[in-house]
Amino acid sequence: MNTTALRLMPVALAATLAAGPALAQSKGEVNLYSYREQKLIQPLLDAFTKETGIKVNVVTASRGLDQRMKSEGAQSPADVLMTVDIGRLQDAVEAGVTQSIKSATLEKVIPPQYHGADGQWYGIAARARVVYASKDRVKQDKITYEELADPKWKGKICIRSGQHMYNNALFAHVIAKHGEKKAEEWLRGLKANLAQRPSGGDRETARDIAAGTCDIGIANTYYWALMNDRVAKQKPWADATRVILPTFEGEGGGTHVNITGVVLAKHAPNKDNAMKFIEWMVTPQAQEMYANSTFEYPLREGVEISKTIASFGPLKPDSITLAEVAKHKKAAATLVDKVGFDQ
Repeated sequence: MNTTALRLMPVALAATLAAGPALAQSKGEVNLYSYREQKLIQPLLDAFTKETGIKVNVVTASRGLDQRMKSEGAQSPADVLMTVDIGRLQDAVEAGVTQSIKSATLEKVIPPQYHGADGQWYGIAARARVVYASKDRVKQDKITYEELADPKWKGKICIRSGQHMYNNALFAHVIAKHGEKKAEEWLRGLKANLAQRPSGGDRETARDIAAGTCDIGIANTYYWALMNDRVAKQKPWADATRVILPTFEGEGGGTHVNITGVVLAKHAPNKDNAMKFIEWMVTPQAQEMYANSTFEYPLREGVEISKTIASFGPLKPDSITLAEVAKHKKAAATLVDKVGFDQ
């Protein structure tokens, strides 16, 4: 994904942005702002267009789309914002660029823990933040998130920056589960167990485990599947590791799950088309396509999971809702700095 600038696709949308809201509205189009890489979702967008006749114009970026929508105000051409993290969904709500999604279809299909208050956001797919473990050096096949702070793992854990949104969501979940005081103790324990300074991404975590730098790492489920199934030069990293689905201790304890989600833009010029797109994303066809193209978990019950993802075993999400987790994202970021996690 482009990390420095927005990519406008197709070119027609660039003209739309320059011309203002009069051209942003089109009977047969919908404008999607997306943090999801276009190459991953393009087959899905093409299928939607083929079925409905509605053309999907896409703006992609690695950050800042909610602020762009805010600065565009009522002239924003955005109809739908697609994000890859609960924190960014909440950011969009707090930026005031969303409106309630009123849909009996979504209410029926999407479990309540995967949508926001008053329909301000809805999840369309899920991923879990899990443990990659060395096949050679780690014999246990179960682990809790709390155990990651156990001194037995001293010098054996790899992880990306604590301020990255995926770790922020996990750390916020720890706060929601145990409170800030215990979360700080846990985070200090995790930091003490790191084999090296937090760096790279989730794939590099697998690479470093394969190289023997660490024995376990914290990463998202779909990266392992991508390395194993799609990227030949990274397959040795997957071959050297296996995925363990951690759980939280205590009542209702399960695995930390994050989502790809959508919001309906506050000033959506093509609201009807936007609603058609959002509801289409939770159809069985779209859920299956998305699951196979991105290696995420479909949220619609009964849709088959990718065989690679299914090989990790049954996923039991933790009982705490994502809306509750999102309340603690700022506190989590503060704790990362307080304990010097990335230093």
